[in-house]
Amino acid sequence: MINAKQYGTSGPHLIVIHGLFGNADNWHSIAQSLAEHFTIHCVDLPNHGKSDSMSEASYPKMASAVLEWAKANNINTFYLLGHSMGGKVAMQMAAIAEAGQIEKLIVVDIAPVDYEPSHTRILDGLKAIDEALPASRKEADSLLSQYESSLGVRQFLLKNLTKKEQGFSLDLSVHNIADSYPVILKKPEINAAVNIPTLFIKGENSDYIVADYQDAIVKLFPQASFKIISGAGHWLHAEKPVPFSSLVKRFLTS
Repeated sequence: MINAKQYGTSGPHLIVIHGLFGNADNWHSIAQSLAEHFTIHCVDLPNHGKSDSMSEASYPKMASAVLEWAKANNINTFYLLGHSMGGKVAMQMAAIAEAGQIEKLIVVDIAPVDYEPSHTRILDGLKAIDEALPASRKEADSLLSQYESSLGVRQFLLKNLTKKEQGFSLDLSVHNIADSYPVILKKPEINAAVNIPTLFIKGENSDYIVADYQDAIVKLFPQASFKIISGAGHWLHAEKPVPFSSLVKRFLTS
C-alpha cells in the first residue's frame, strides 16, 4: 500500500517522490506552489511515512509499487519528479513503464550510478531511537546527536517521529532500510535507453551529480537536459524553492 497526499484538482498529474529517510510532507511547500498548474501526488515510498514496509526494497520493486498505485488511482499518464533516492526510483519507473505513461521526467540531484555508503552512522542512530522509544523529541534529538552532528540533518530525520503510547517512534521501517541499503546505493536497473524528455537538476554545491556522470546519464537518457541551481546543495528544493519551482513549471509546460 502506497500512501499519497494530493494537492490541486486540475491540470496534468505530477507524481513527486522523496529521498531516503524522507516522506511526502517534505514536498508540501513545493506542491502548494505548483498546485495551481498541476494535480500533484506526493507519495511515501515503501518503508517510509505511512506506506507499507517492504523487505529487500530494490528499485524495480519500489518502482512497480508506485506504478501499481498510479494504475489503481486511474492516473494513466503523468509527469514524474524524484529527488535523490526518489530520483533513482523515478528513473526505474521510466524504464519499466508502458510507452506514453510518463510524459516527462525530472530527476533532482542524483545520477544513474553507484554511490559510496554515507548513511551508516545515521542508520545506527535511527535504530537507537527505534529501540529506546524516547519520551520526548528533545530526548530523541539528544540520542541522535551521538551519531549525527548536523542539527539540520537531525531536524530532517526527526520529522519522522510520531507519538505513541509507549514513547516516540519513527515512521520508517529502519531495519528494512538498513537491510536494503547496499541495493539503495546501486544504480537503477535500466537495460535500454529511456526516450522520455528528462530534466536533471543539480545543486551547485552538491557532489551527487559530477561531470564524470554525464556520459552515464546521456547514455541512458538521450533526451536529457541539465540545469544547475546556484548556491544550493543536495536539498535544493528546500534551500531555493522559488527558482526550483520555476524550473519545474517551465520544463513541464514548455
